[in-house]
Amino acid sequence: MKKNIFAAALLIILIKQSFSQSLRQPISAIYTGVAAYSTQQGDVLSYLNNQAALVQVKNVAAGVYSERRFLLTATSMYAAAVAIATNNGHFGFNVKYSGFKNFTESQIGMAYARSLGKNVDVGIQFNYYSYRVPSYNSAGTVNVEIGTIIHLTDKLNMGLHVYNPVGGKFSKTNEKLTAAVTIGAGYDVNKNFFIGTEIVKEENLPVNINTGIQYHFMKQFFARAGIASATSAGYAGFGVTWNNLRLDFTGSFHPQLGLSPGLLLIMNIGKAAKTADNE
Repeated sequence: MKKNIFAAALLIILIKQSFSQSLRQPISAIYTGVAAYSTQQGDVLSYLNNQAALVQVKNVAAGVYSERRFLLTATSMYAAAVAIATNNGHFGFNVKYSGFKNFTESQIGMAYARSLGKNVDVGIQFNYYSYRVPSYNSAGTVNVEIGTIIHLTDKLNMGLHVYNPVGGKFSKTNEKLTAAVTIGAGYDVNKNFFIGTEIVKEENLPVNINTGIQYHFMKQFFARAGIASATSAGYAGFGVTWNNLRLDFTGSFHPQLGLSPGLLLIMNIGKAAKTADNE
């Protein structure tokens, strides 16, 4: 009972700032997000952080991620994404869910991305976000997010992502989702080592800096690590790939709230598709 009360209070704190989503602040966004600014280390979940990264998915891919924040069932977060490369561009579909029986929030998104020449990729995503508090209130709203990534060199990439630039008001209340702007950069030192960082400014919240690295120390094994300045929470993960599958074990530690373990699974289906971007 005490755990449920604590979880409910924590979720209220996470979403109270002009209805800042806790779905926008998962540790998973840090773990999977920075790789959006890499042409070597990105994956199907990277485009959740910047839709322009969808261009780097050259086949059909699907991924799921689960995270038990602070070892509490009530604050668990789940995300699933699918990416499809076609000769008309790159399409993505994704779902996020968090909460427990006394409070839930979810988001369904549809994304599209393509290259505008050799050095610029752009993407857009439309979302339907909703929350529900049984016997009290429930509401939903439509919002949009837009991203672009510029390939300055073969190794250096920079990007801009804007979440909810307009609208995002709930139909039943006067509340609205916050807006957020992210500036990101990544450097592929070589095909095995990547370092990336992003500066995030969400409405009514302090600036947050996320920094991470990824290193393939063997062909089938790699590790990730990083830190988020807003919470001083560090994270690390270990991954293994075989054939078309990849499995990651992740963990993050908050100084006051403790451990948040996670599990990620990705499947790449078929050979790289011939798209308008690489014709």
